[in-house]
Amino acid sequence: LVNRGISDKKIVSAGLALSDGAVQGWFIPKYIADAHPDIKTIADALKHPELFPAPEDTSKGAVFNGPQGWGGTVVTGQLFKAYGADQAGFVLVDTGSAAGLDGSLSKAYERKEGWVGYYWAPTSILGKYEMVKLDYGVPFDKAEWKRCNTVADCPDPRPNEWPKDSVETLVTTKFAERAGPAMDYLKNRNWSNSVVNALLAWMTDNQATGEGGAKHFLQEQPDVWTKWVSPEVVEKVKAAL
Repeated sequence: LVNRGISDKKIVSAGLALSDGAVQGWFIPKYIADAHPDIKTIADALKHPELFPAPEDTSKGAVFNGPQGWGGTVVTGQLFKAYGADQAGFVLVDTGSAAGLDGSLSKAYERKEGWVGYYWAPTSILGKYEMVKLDYGVPFDKAEWKRCNTVADCPDPRPNEWPKDSVETLVTTKFAERAGPAMDYLKNRNWSNSVVNALLAWMTDNQATGEGGAKHFLQEQPDVWTKWVSPEVVEKVKAAL
């Protein structure tokens, strides 16, 4: 629908909302990455099942997956096959729900235990817990991604890079034509996953509303938002805070 709206010139992109795109992939805790600098890629992690013990059988490693029905769950299952994780001594753990996935990561992190599995950004969990995304060791192959990496019953997936999703601010053409300076603001307004992750984590910990999160962001991150607006607007916003 979005592509059709853009092609029909009913919708236009005002610019990127996330400067580094929405990210999905396999993550490990930073303390594991720091202790084992040789682990950079998925293939590297799969050499060490002992570092990521499975909850039901500690003689095996575990890759924690999302719940059924998620696109990321399908891709993780296919990458598990593509990288030969089973043969490397790993099992794929179905966490059953978003809460189950979060719980597995939180439990491991609080105990400083090994964990490897699917997650995405921006999210509050990655704002609270410092995680490192594993590299794929291969470049992105769009045709292969469509043919097999995203198809649950495809029998022969190959290693592939997980592409980032472009997150853009979309407005109607009519709005863009009459918005004036507001369009300049929307074109300038973008932030990184790390900034959003941290804000979401603060909002979760403080049970903050959207308004509360916005005020916190404006108070704590002037180095980010002051680049979006004119000096005159900066002073007005700061005065209002």
